[in-house]
Parts: sequence; C-alpha cells; structure tokens
Amino acid sequence: MIKKEDVFKIGQFAKPHGVKGEIALITDYDLFDDSGDDYIVCDMDGILVPFFIEDYRYKSDTVVLVKLENVDDEVAAREFSGRQVYYPLSKVEPEEVTEGGSWNSLIGFEVVDKQHGLLGIVMDVDDSTINVLLKISSEEKELLLPAVDELILTVDVKGKRLDVSVPDGLLDI
Repeated sequence: MIKKEDVFKIGQFAKPHGVKGEIALITDYDLFDDSGDDYIVCDMDGILVPFFIEDYRYKSDTVVLVKLENVDDEVAAREFSGRQVYYPLSKVEPEEVTEGGSWNSLIGFEVVDKQHGLLGIVMDVDDSTINVLLKISSEEKELLLPAVDELILTVDVKGKRLDVSVPDGLLDI
C-alpha cells in the first residue's frame, strides 16, 4: 500500500488531450526523463493508486501530455481530470523535490524554527500573489511564512521536515 509520506505532489491532471487517452499534466517538475520504468500515483477516492506511464511528451514548460497504460480513450482519460498527481520519493534525489518543483511540494512538512522550535505543519500554499506564502497550522493559530529561500535552512524530504530561520517579529504579525 502506498502511503502519503512516500510520495510528493508534482501537479494535477487537467483535461484529456485528443481521443487516444492522453491527459494533460500541469507540473513544474521534469522527472520523467531520468528512468525508464516511470509511474505516477493518483488519489483515487482517498486511496493512492500507481499508474504506469506508457508514453509522454512535453507540450510546454509546465504541461506534459501523459499516456497511461490501459487508458486508451477519451472516456477513460476523463476519469483523471482534476486529480492530484504524486511521484514516489524513492525515485528522486532530495534536491529534486524542492529545487525542481513548486512550493506545493512542501505541503505536509513539519516546520521548525531554529529559535522558536516547532511552528506547525504546512497545510497549504498561497501563490495567488507574487509573494508566495506557506500556510502553517499550529495549535495556537495559523501562521503565514514567506516562501523564500533565504528563510529556509534545510529541507529533509524523507523526514518531511523544513528547518527555517524566521526573523524577529515575523511570528507576531
């Protein structure tokens, strides 16, 4: 059984492309060129299910047209529209998760400040403005932390932990 902690989010399926089962995957990652036995994982009604990639091609920098095994027509491909897409952590180097992708890959990570200790868990990413914010949920309140490399000390992908150095006064806002 695939567990949520064994995968990280790489994007979301949009709509089918054509009538032969291709599906548009919106992603910031470039992971498929590295190995020959690629598969992705989709959340199918609360269960993480692997799907092997038969073929893929890049439509743009952020859109990959993916053909999954046994998904051979538009009707079958439509079942994937809007589904979150994950990739196994075991198949990538830790740097690829954070450097190659979006801030959304940090959802579910524990955030620990070097001075204040545990701040909470990254629950969401607000990228609706030019200043991306990590929404961190703690027992006391919700924190908004700017998603900038200067605040991040280390990223432990396997342990799902983000060590940060928050400037004085930022947590009081």
